[in-house]
Amino acid sequence: MKWIFSIKYSQTLLHFWLLVSRVLISVFMLTHGWPKLMRFFSEDSIRFADPLGVGVIPSLLLAVFSEVVCSLFIILGLGTRAASIPLIITMAVAAFVVHADDPFARKEMALLYLLAYIMLLIFGSGKYSIDRYFRK
Repeated sequence: MKWIFSIKYSQTLLHFWLLVSRVLISVFMLTHGWPKLMRFFSEDSIRFADPLGVGVIPSLLLAVFSEVVCSLFIILGLGTRAASIPLIITMAVAAFVVHADDPFARKEMALLYLLAYIMLLIFGSGKYSIDRYFRK
């Protein structure tokens, strides 16, 4: 019972949890980014939101870069903190610009991802990552 209320934690468990969370969060994000990437290879005309006014294609390209490329970097634990920044921006734009007028339930997913990527920005990739080898 004491363990439940303890503020101590295991370093090994912390690093293992950073590995599990960064991989799962990024795999989940890939399920959002992959269909966007496939739009570039579809014969249909590309339709996508342009929340920042940079154009449909650049907006889609930025979303694909963050949701696919940055997610792959985070899975590997390569430049995790740097890779989390485009994802934080993408999720902030999704929650506060694209879904600004929507009910909370519609922006909830973007907010959850936003919190997860802020966590990765703060804590980094942990010792089970490629980043660890660059720190030495």
